[in-house]
Amino acid sequence: MEEPSLYGPIATTVWRNLAKIQLLICDVDGVLSDGAIYLGNQGEEYKSFNTKDGFGIKALLNAGIEVAIITGRDSRIVAERMKSLGVQRVYQGQSDKMIGYQALLADLDLTPEQVAYIGDDVVDLPVMLHCGLGVAVADAHPLVRKQANYVTRLKGGRGAVRELCDLVLDARGMLLQAKGMSL
Repeated sequence: MEEPSLYGPIATTVWRNLAKIQLLICDVDGVLSDGAIYLGNQGEEYKSFNTKDGFGIKALLNAGIEVAIITGRDSRIVAERMKSLGVQRVYQGQSDKMIGYQALLADLDLTPEQVAYIGDDVVDLPVMLHCGLGVAVADAHPLVRKQANYVTRLKGGRGAVRELCDLVLDARGMLLQAKGMSL
């Protein structure tokens, strides 16, 4: 069985899982960014973030759904971007992402079924396989796409996170009521 959505038909089991989400955890490189890292002559680092993804994150937060970041790299750019979006739970430099995941479950008193994780590479699989909804971006590694409960239609850094945010809100009947949402 499938349910209609803004992004096309979605399996009914995935739709039901979307409605349970209380926390969205995002990887950064390849998910919130396109995975490219630009280095300047003075050693400065640059990343590109999609404003659509930022809008989706803010809509979730405004709807009372937590958003967190767990990333393997440590970057001031990520800290600044998340601060600007209002994301308070940022775990950087996590070579073992399960540590941040377990801390989030404990801190927020959530069960795995209430958590969605969106990733793009094999380091994301441990968390993806232990949460209620494991999501891969469209251009994720083939092993990650194969293991995901849902694969976005959009690529990492190109609106994939916004797609997932919209789906969570829509499955909960909150898409058009989300503060700041203008469609």
